[in-house]
Amino acid sequence: MNFMITAEGLQDQLLGIVVARERPELEDEKNKLILQGAANKKKLKELEDQILGVLSSSEGNILEDESAIQVLNSSKELSNEIAEKQAYFEETEQKIDAARLGYVPIAVHSTILFFSIADLANIDPMYQYSLTWFINLFNMGIDNSEKSDDLNQRLENLRSYLTYSLYCNVCRSLFEKDKLLFSFLLAINMTRHEGQLNEQEWRFLLTGGVGLDNPHTNPTDWFPAKNWDELCRLDDVTVFPGIREHFCSKTGAWKNIYDSGNPHEQPLPAELKHLR
Repeated sequence: MNFMITAEGLQDQLLGIVVARERPELEDEKNKLILQGAANKKKLKELEDQILGVLSSSEGNILEDESAIQVLNSSKELSNEIAEKQAYFEETEQKIDAARLGYVPIAVHSTILFFSIADLANIDPMYQYSLTWFINLFNMGIDNSEKSDDLNQRLENLRSYLTYSLYCNVCRSLFEKDKLLFSFLLAINMTRHEGQLNEQEWRFLLTGGVGLDNPHTNPTDWFPAKNWDELCRLDDVTVFPGIREHFCSKTGAWKNIYDSGNPHEQPLPAELKHLR
């Protein structure tokens, strides 16, 4: 059996925690409604059993049995009263749930943070962080982050504080060589959730594209064949159309970049400055 927590399960758990600490009256009221709803269902079941008992024990015409009629009338009144209360409880519960939904973004963001640190075990098995440890950090973040009566501002304060707090606490346990990778992992996971990550670019970054036979001839004697093959595959990525042809026509400009000790700091040729 797999006892690992799911993203949805963790979101629900974190949502309950943050609402209980930020809006304790909502959680208290919701819990009361749950208990009252269960009590109402129990009473309705008892009424059903009572009515069935009256019907089964009544002899002759039930309409002439005054005792049975009294029981049925009182049962009807109680049933109507319970139905009215239940309708009120359901309406109130909907309002509470609507207020709780306002805190969903921070629960989702925090879930991304947790699964980001869970991924660190793939880098080194020593990097293990328990859910209990994470929830304690989550609670401290709620208590220590800047308060605001404006919900959107409060959520932004929580998001910033929790992200930075997690980063600082986790980095204390990482080897120096893995700290930059952890920063990158956090950024990628959050960017992907926001829908700002181009999956085609991401796959190319990880794999360099699919290694098929390259029909295009390398126009230089200084650019390695492996790099040339990858540049040709990059030409197929949506946001880099025409980069192969540009390289072929501007080999001098590209050689300056290639020969630089810091090629990533060199400006792209003017025609390619639109590339991000």
